[in-house]
Amino acid sequence: MIRHGESYANADGLAGGPLGDGGLTPLGHRQAEALVARLVMSAELSKASAFYTSALPRAIETGEILRAGLPNDLKPVVDAALNEISVGQGDGLPWAEYVERYGTPDWDLEPNSLTAPGGESLLGFHERCREAIERLVARHPHEQVVLVSHGGFIEQAMKIQQGVGPEVRLRPRIENCSMTEIEFREDWRRLLRYNDLAPLPAE
Repeated sequence: MIRHGESYANADGLAGGPLGDGGLTPLGHRQAEALVARLVMSAELSKASAFYTSALPRAIETGEILRAGLPNDLKPVVDAALNEISVGQGDGLPWAEYVERYGTPDWDLEPNSLTAPGGESLLGFHERCREAIERLVARHPHEQVVLVSHGGFIEQAMKIQQGVGPEVRLRPRIENCSMTEIEFREDWRRLLRYNDLAPLPAE
């Protein structure tokens, strides 16, 4: 699982659904290109046999850049189940205005609370991510699968790996264009790498 590069929503402090996303910033492009340079040199994902991105622009753009570091016949399949948690009707709002309109759900007390009207709850988001992971694992047994997704999705995958409940808040550090790898084999899961980042070249 690769987190997308920096987006304009990240840089400008916007709720980044499909409208507010904005795609990659110049820094986001450099982050993805730094990872490509590493992958070309190391060939560490040369055995990948499937490639997916979320349906949000920042992930799709990151995936297009990363194709150069993956086997030549892999084309990214867009899968909205890999999206970040939905921000609902607040899509594109500055976070301060978002909180003023909709408040901040206290997921420690009410994990079923929605982010905003039309959005998702923590439990609903986790269930979506769990179903997506189980579907991809079943579709690609014994394969190396590359996903370009989001920090929230990766956190849910780590909950599954650690065997904790969907209401638990791990709050892991997941950098843009870092790699987190989990092996799913029958009833057990093994974390192979976490937040593995290719540094940007010196300017």
